[in-house]
Amino acid sequence: MRSIETREIPASFDVLSRLVNWANQATVSCLLTSNQNKDRYGTFDMLLGVEAHTQLVTSTGHAFDELSQYRKETQDYILGFLTYDLKNELEDLDSNNPDHLEFPELYFFQPEKLVKLTGNQITFMYLPHVANEIEADYQALLSQHEFKNQAAPITKPKIQVRFNRDAYCSQVNKMLDHIHRGDIYEANFCQEFYAEAAIDPVKSFLHLNEISEAPFAAFFKKDAQFALCSSPERFLVKRGTKLISQPIKGTAPRHMDHKLDTKHASMLAQDAKERSENIMITDLVRNDLSKKARKGSVVVEELCKVYSFKQVHQMISTISAEIDLQEDPIELLKMAYPMGSMTGAPKVSAMQIIEELENHQRGLYSGSIGYFEPNGDFDFNVVIRSILYNAAKPYVSFSVGSAITAPATAAKEYEECLLKAKAMREALEI
Repeated sequence: MRSIETREIPASFDVLSRLVNWANQATVSCLLTSNQNKDRYGTFDMLLGVEAHTQLVTSTGHAFDELSQYRKETQDYILGFLTYDLKNELEDLDSNNPDHLEFPELYFFQPEKLVKLTGNQITFMYLPHVANEIEADYQALLSQHEFKNQAAPITKPKIQVRFNRDAYCSQVNKMLDHIHRGDIYEANFCQEFYAEAAIDPVKSFLHLNEISEAPFAAFFKKDAQFALCSSPERFLVKRGTKLISQPIKGTAPRHMDHKLDTKHASMLAQDAKERSENIMITDLVRNDLSKKARKGSVVVEELCKVYSFKQVHQMISTISAEIDLQEDPIELLKMAYPMGSMTGAPKVSAMQIIEELENHQRGLYSGSIGYFEPNGDFDFNVVIRSILYNAAKPYVSFSVGSAITAPATAAKEYEECLLKAKAMREALEI
């Protein structure tokens, strides 16, 4: 049982910066923030887990079974991530492209210290052996000088690309050949930007978060490996007997001019190509959720609704289902994994072609970061708009992608990728 104590923090307090600096002091940490974007299924503004009391590190083979067993044994909050390459456990697939980041394929931990922020209330939920540190940690957070990042100044990394424009367009045209032959209807094709350089993960995350303010942002640290995530997309959330997925398909740029900005949002809402992409994935998600849903309970609550974020407008659909309470939460994740928005339709064929045409292993990119509560409820994002970093090499990477459908043109898809890459590039080049 955790010791739970609640305190207040000043309304003007920059708690995110201090929590991220605290997280960076730990060997293992995970901070999730909604950036005060409100939704019906969120239960906090921020959640921070620090240091691993227990942990699960595993790879493709029996990863989901091991996670299920770990959750049952722990009976506590666990935070962690699943990589895209767990697809190989679920289907007859493989991952042969180079892995430059070397993240574990699945990692979860039971934090010694768990901190939840809601409004101006901060709740400390500590395991018994560290419960006597609550007051000291609270005072340290209030201090102007504690948890400061002492990293040395770092030069701007030189960003390189795995595909130049011509190579990218060539691969997209091959994807279109598959679509025109009827092999698939849609696939998410991604490219990597990278640098063999050191970065300051705290500074990069805080800047990325400031320019994005995404609702499913995360700072994850495991030893020398970091995920700096500004995701606007929820993969799957469970609340009691309700399961909800909110795939994104459809992107348009923001503009300083209000009239032009409104016009672009309206154009996105009416764009036939973007709507068709979104509807295809919505249908795929409906099919995924129906595997465990109560008969007739799968509902599209919102179809192709445009939401506006700091960097871009996004088209989002919301699909829900009712499930039996005794369903294993891990099985619910497993049935929909990897998420349709990052694969395509049909899903398995799309993933086969993605592996053939991409030239880097996705790893945590287009995987998922999230948490389980002791009662089996959970919330997981889609790892997009994210910087992944291995400080031991050092190697920093961010990937972006777009949905390829029959009406797509390679040049326009390339421009969409550059739009999505803008925030990560800016965060690294400060």
